[in-house]
Amino acid sequence: MGVRKDSVVANDRGARARHRMPQSSSEPDEELMRALYREHAGPLLAYVLRLVAGDRQRAEDVVQETLIRAWKNAGQLNRATGSVRPWLVTVARRIVIDGHRSRQARPQEVDPSPLEVIPAEDEIDKALWLMTLSDALDDLTPAHREVLVETYFKGRTVNEAAQTLGIPSGTVRSRVFYALRSMKLALEERGVTA
Repeated sequence: MGVRKDSVVANDRGARARHRMPQSSSEPDEELMRALYREHAGPLLAYVLRLVAGDRQRAEDVVQETLIRAWKNAGQLNRATGSVRPWLVTVARRIVIDGHRSRQARPQEVDPSPLEVIPAEDEIDKALWLMTLSDALDDLTPAHREVLVETYFKGRTVNEAAQTLGIPSGTVRSRVFYALRSMKLALEERGVTA
């Protein structure tokens, strides 16, 4: 007997939620909307949470949109026979599906701020830098240019550069020091700073 009584009460509440539209007004009754929310928002939220993999914010948005659509279609809901919950569930499911499809159709939105911080490597900039560097190297004496090429561009140690050039390692160190100073001045003359 207890189960039957509960189902009668549930059906009675659903009927009240379905049929609370004033006959004289074209606007849905505020009480109808409160009743729809009271009766259906909780179960609808539980259902939608499963559809959106537990994303509570998204689920709440879907429930809100569903209830707004119910409010907009209150006249049709009042004329319907039976419970409005199947209609609400169908609308909620369609909102979730539409949202999923729209995310698939559009590229994912990203925050551009990290991209603004990362300098983009441009081939033209690289070519101009290499031309400026080559031009500045031409301003150096052949002895200074040799030690820079061996140590900086070929990556040799001071001892390896000394052996390759056939000069003492102390001379290589001294030439590298003065070559770098001369190179810095040559680059500054071309507008390159620090």
